[in-house]
Amino acid sequence: MLTVQNLHQYYGGSHILRDVGLSAAPGQVTVLLGRNGVGKTTLLKSLMGLVPIKSGTITWNGQPIQHQTPYERARSGIGFVPQGREIFGRLTVEDNLRMGLAYKSGSTPIPEHLYTLFPVLKQMLKRRGGDLSGGQQQQLAIARALAPSPSLLILDEPTEGIQPSIIKDIGRVIRQLADHGLDGHPVAVLLCEQYYDFAEELADAYLVMERGEVIAHGPGSEMQEKGIQRLVAI
Repeated sequence: MLTVQNLHQYYGGSHILRDVGLSAAPGQVTVLLGRNGVGKTTLLKSLMGLVPIKSGTITWNGQPIQHQTPYERARSGIGFVPQGREIFGRLTVEDNLRMGLAYKSGSTPIPEHLYTLFPVLKQMLKRRGGDLSGGQQQQLAIARALAPSPSLLILDEPTEGIQPSIIKDIGRVIRQLADHGLDGHPVAVLLCEQYYDFAEELADAYLVMERGEVIAHGPGSEMQEKGIQRLVAI
């Protein structure tokens, strides 16, 4: 389980994250909601060690990781799909997937289950990542993060700029990962999302951020009753 407590982070003199706390458990999709600019992406980057925190604790499987490097966090079983996908456009789909296995032995094969989740990738292994559509690139970015079989998957707005048919495919994969994982062991999923209907449909738990603080949280089944959509409407 991922547990975050009393997290504070600053950019210069600006207090970006204010006493943030959250948890993400195997078998659950925890949804992070909020308007643009409230600190969601900064929070996710802080969890991955891409942005240093000022104070607070980040605990993963019982161990504090707030002083670990991003690659140490990745090796501990945390996968990250950044906003904007950030695939390698000049590399082939196959080489992009191998980048997800960079810290493993060079002979480690690309897991076949990635092609079960995203069949289109097997058809395009030799195509350059930059030649794929936006939706296909997003599937590639998720598959790359899943290549080393993480126990926690963090996704930053995976539906941004994606066609509806692929949004459905991504939702199906997220649900499957939380329920069954890649090898029968459920994965913890932390999903940052602007598309409210997509988030509500998947959420086992939710958090809403405003001005760097968590202002609401609870079970996903209560989102409609609590009027959460009004809190995040632009």
